[in-house]
Amino acid sequence: MKKIKLVLPILGLVLAVTAGVSATAIVKADENAEVIPQNVYIGDVSVGGMSESDAEAAVEAAVSAYEDATFELSAAENSVKASPSDLGLSWSNKDIVKEAMNYTRTGNLLERYKAKKDLEKENKVFDIIYTVDTDTTKSFLENHAKELNQEAVNNGLTREDGEFKIIDGQEGIEVDEDASVESLQKYFTEEWKGGDAAISLVANVVEPEGTAEELSKVKDLLGSFSTDFSDSSAGRVANVKNAVSKIDGTVLYPGEEFSVYEAIAPLDASGGYELAGAYENGTTVESYGGGVCQVSTTLYNAVIRAELDITERYAHSMLVTYVQPSMDAAIASNLKDLKFKNNQEAPIYIEGYCSGGIVYFNVFGQETRPADRQVNFVSETVSEEEPTIQVQTTEDPIGTVTVQKAHIGKSAKLWKIVTVDGVEESREVFNTSKYKATPRIISVGMGSDNEEAIGAMNAAIATQDEAVIRSAAATWCSDAVAARAAEAAAQQQQQAASGGVEPPADAPAAPTTPTTPTTPTTPTTPTTPDTGTGDGAATTQ
Repeated sequence: MKKIKLVLPILGLVLAVTAGVSATAIVKADENAEVIPQNVYIGDVSVGGMSESDAEAAVEAAVSAYEDATFELSAAENSVKASPSDLGLSWSNKDIVKEAMNYTRTGNLLERYKAKKDLEKENKVFDIIYTVDTDTTKSFLENHAKELNQEAVNNGLTREDGEFKIIDGQEGIEVDEDASVESLQKYFTEEWKGGDAAISLVANVVEPEGTAEELSKVKDLLGSFSTDFSDSSAGRVANVKNAVSKIDGTVLYPGEEFSVYEAIAPLDASGGYELAGAYENGTTVESYGGGVCQVSTTLYNAVIRAELDITERYAHSMLVTYVQPSMDAAIASNLKDLKFKNNQEAPIYIEGYCSGGIVYFNVFGQETRPADRQVNFVSETVSEEEPTIQVQTTEDPIGTVTVQKAHIGKSAKLWKIVTVDGVEESREVFNTSKYKATPRIISVGMGSDNEEAIGAMNAAIATQDEAVIRSAAATWCSDAVAARAAEAAAQQQQQAASGGVEPPADAPAAPTTPTTPTTPTTPTTPTTPDTGTGDGAATTQ
């Protein structure tokens, strides 16, 4: 029995030594190899048996393929597509190949042996880790907010046959950018394994504004105004009606601001506008949307009578004809706008329409002002500047005369006068405006080879007298010269027929008294309505 007890410990020691020797041999053999152990993966890439440089190339190729991935980011039914670079996604653990190479080579002897034996049972996978640049991700979401978000449609109103009816609104969707950036960061660092992906962003539901109780308060006419555009060109009429239709039906809740330009833009063909007269740099030009300033001006006058807050308003560069000075409100692209805010405790409804060549605006809400309180606005001209006459020559046929009408320069102010029970309670300057004078520009055509005609026209232009210029133009225009030549030829033929001596071919024609042409030869002043917007960009009369 004693011998057996002695042999067993010795046998265990021998076996342990043998196992240790085997483990050491296995580990040593693995450590002496210059390749990554078999059954090792980096991401989806099998790198077992590869050298470190080969593994780096294989992993980099896989990462490059991941960079071509497409992510569909969605918020409810809206979505945008993004690439890894769009979101600031980058490979962060680039030392992963060294980790794979050192697997089974680090730790104590038994740990290394165990790692080697584990590889015989299952694969070892090293994850490719990506990091997200949160600033880049947030910037992408901000730049695509319009595509991802869906604005709530507020509960609204319509007015039919003098009665208001409530129109149900619609919920909106708004991406929570900060929460979405955090969610994306977590997804890419913990879940994404490469390739295309569909990702839901964090979004909030936006409830429509306005209740039936609030909207039921809208029933009183707070302010109204109208202007006449019956003498406008067809294009201008179309523009006025188009702009009015885009404003009609607007509901403005307490505290909200309204921009006329935003409501009626874009002022081009795609916005439904036509070419018509507009002011630009002190002249009248043809511009898309010509005439919308009459719409903003009419609305301005209705709004100030409702006593809403005017937050932005500009006068035209030159006087307009459809309202008195300082009662206008110009629109010029995004340079001049009319903006106002609902300062009431109830919603505001704006009604606009055209009828019989008149544009109308009515502002409805809840009347809180005393019945015997009246508000009036009175224009006062502070100073005037008379326009000059400017004559210029063109390459048009000689004797052609076109005129651009002058504008009187004025400085004006608008008074707001409040009366209570017929007695003036207050009088204050509501706004001030300055309109520049522009000259009457007479353009005279000088295109001719007739030196006599050119000399006569230059002499007339030197007088700077429009009547003299027009008289010379009538005398020396091509039609008048041709008529005189025809008359001279007819006289020669008559003399020849009656036996008279025919003058030599190169003899000058006998002077004749010019006859007044029966057909007008000088164009009249353009009939485009004198109503415009501003300087620099065309203001739409």
